[in-house]
Amino acid sequence: MAEDVLTLLGAVFLDLLFGEPPGPLHPVVWMGRWLDGWWRWRPRQGRARPFLFGMTAVLLGAALFALPWLVLARARVPLLWLWSIPLLKVTFAMRALLRAGGEVLEALERRDLPEARRRVRWHLVGRETADLPEPLVVSATVESLAENITDGLTGPLFWFALFGLPGAWVYRFCNTADSMWGYHRPETEYVGKFAARADDGLNWLPARLTALLIVAGAALAGEDPRGAWRAMWAQHRRTLSPNAGWTMAAMAGALGVTLEKIGHYRLEGGDGPLDARTVRRALHVVRWTMVLVTGGMALLVGLIRAL
Repeated sequence: MAEDVLTLLGAVFLDLLFGEPPGPLHPVVWMGRWLDGWWRWRPRQGRARPFLFGMTAVLLGAALFALPWLVLARARVPLLWLWSIPLLKVTFAMRALLRAGGEVLEALERRDLPEARRRVRWHLVGRETADLPEPLVVSATVESLAENITDGLTGPLFWFALFGLPGAWVYRFCNTADSMWGYHRPETEYVGKFAARADDGLNWLPARLTALLIVAGAALAGEDPRGAWRAMWAQHRRTLSPNAGWTMAAMAGALGVTLEKIGHYRLEGGDGPLDARTVRRALHVVRWTMVLVTGGMALLVGLIRAL
């Protein structure tokens, strides 16, 4: 029990201290190469064959990346919890998310809107940002910060709590597959459907837990927890994703602002301005939420291992 709690806390400390490993050493890069290799052989016609192909690629990849840690867990390696710290750390990216938001904030504070647009596009979102006005650049930044607490911290730690390192690595593989294939585009619609549904399922509970912790984080950050609670419950269904709306609506209510992706959704948390100060406030809420997530997941690990 204590060893797994130490693994979790050590991994978070390692992330805050060093951030991400070099690209060639990062497991997410290896996962991407696996998916790229399969992508070249995808069926290009029909629905069933592309879907079955995508499902096979995801299931085999998840098994492949989880298998070494299943073997390791049964090998009774001395000080396994210590070896597990870097292996868990690479499944989440807390420092990287905060740094990405900070870089957008820095560009906004020196009134360099083109650079802020570029940084949002490079670090945080998949949408085109070249023509976005400042309020929508801020909105995209805040939305991404709120949503990615789930992908970047809660999800991996939640599945680690339930199933150890294999659970965290399966989560990270499915999330990577969704980020590469899970789009409503002709070339990915059916190949990526299983990856998208798997990611939705794996994030169903972590996203809702994260939203609740954003409410608590808003209180600790001096923002509006009641507004976060009301917006979360009233508007979480406004996004196409069954999960993202929970955290984004909670953040909109916490900050008292309206977050919008034109033509897709509008999360009305209030009429506050969308400017550099909004991003700074959002980062403050995110930091407190990450503290709560870490503490909550450490407690969950301890409770589960004690059963």
